[in-house]
Amino acid sequence: MIYYLAMGSLLGVSAGMSPGPLLALVVSETLAHDIRAGIRVALAPLVSDLPIVLLTLFVLSKLSDSHSVLGGISLVGGGVIFYMGVQGIRTSGVVLDMEKKAPRSLSKGVMVNFLSPHPYLFWISVGAPIMGRAMAVNVGAAIFFVAGFYLLLVGSKVSLAVLVGRSKSFLKGRVYVVTMKCLGGLLCGLALLLFKDGLGLLGFL
Repeated sequence: MIYYLAMGSLLGVSAGMSPGPLLALVVSETLAHDIRAGIRVALAPLVSDLPIVLLTLFVLSKLSDSHSVLGGISLVGGGVIFYMGVQGIRTSGVVLDMEKKAPRSLSKGVMVNFLSPHPYLFWISVGAPIMGRAMAVNVGAAIFFVAGFYLLLVGSKVSLAVLVGRSKSFLKGRVYVVTMKCLGGLLCGLALLLFKDGLGLLGFL
């Protein structure tokens, strides 16, 4: 179970700190209003992701006997994670949006996340297949994976809201850049494991 907790935590913190629509909204709300506004937006995945997770788990449960399909999905997931890793390694910081904007509520943060393709792509190609393997071990492993993922996903965005609120240069600073490069290297290693699983399901290993 610790393996799935660690995997969920790595994916969560990487997704939470990587540039994207929701992080942009967290940053812009923090800069335009205050830290609390950024934190409210950071909580959006806890609301918006539930139907996405349930939908992808339902679809993949219908494909559980098709090793070729699951193998292909695992390879796609490996590609997604490898891309995230390369982007992390190549990062040089995030350009902050200093434009003043109208206040946005948690509901608008939920809408941004729900309409973004990133959660769907992640759960279809990465999250749900890992959940399936965790469930094959026991229910606790799956719970550990989800708990680690969302604790670090939301926690990292909340932390970034606090840090950006206190120092507008943080997302362009050395600590953020080095952290993203290290996470990128770990994600590339995880991608290799997903590639191995995919090739195994397809009968090449």
